[in-house]
Amino acid sequence: MTRTHKIEIEIVSLVLAVVLGAVLWGDFNASLEITDTEEFCISCHEMRENVYQDYLGTAHASNRTGVRATCADCHVPREFLPKLKRKIEAANEVYRHFMGTIDTPEKFEARRLLLARREWKRMEESDSRQCRNCHDSASMDYVKQGQRGMDQHIMGFKTGKTCIDCHKGIAHSLPYDLEENL
Repeated sequence: MTRTHKIEIEIVSLVLAVVLGAVLWGDFNASLEITDTEEFCISCHEMRENVYQDYLGTAHASNRTGVRATCADCHVPREFLPKLKRKIEAANEVYRHFMGTIDTPEKFEARRLLLARREWKRMEESDSRQCRNCHDSASMDYVKQGQRGMDQHIMGFKTGKTCIDCHKGIAHSLPYDLEENL
C-alpha cells in the first residue's frame, strides 16, 4: 500500500466518522425531543389514567391566556446536562413500567406519596428551576394576587422558600396520605 493510498483511506475514514457522528448526534437529540412530548408521556397508561387526569383540571392545562405547560415543562430541565441526567433517571421509570409497579390505579395510589416526594425533592434541589422557566418573581404583580397571595410570596422570597415549598399539588392531586406521613 502506497503512502498516498494510506492517506486517502485515512481521509475517507475521518469523513465517514464525522458524518456518522453527526447522524448519531442528530438521532440522539431527536430522541431527547420526542421523549419530551406530552404524547410520549401519556403513552403509558399509568400516566394517562392517573396524573394526566389530575393535570387536565388545572390552569397549567387550560386557562384564559392559552399558555399551556406540558409534562416536560415541569418535569424535565431545559439545560442539556440536567436534562440528560433526568433522562437517565427516567430509565428506572421505564423499567418500573415494564415490571408493573404502578400498573393499576390502586398500585399507583399506594405509591403516589413516594413518587410525589421524589418530584418535590428534585424541584427543591433545583430551586424550582422548571417553575422559574415560566414564572418570574421579578415580573409578578403582587397587588393582583390579593393580600394573602402577596404576603405569602413576599415572605416566601425573603425567607428563601422555593415554589414547590408552598405549591405542592398545583398540577396533580396531593397524595391522600400526605398529612398522616408528614
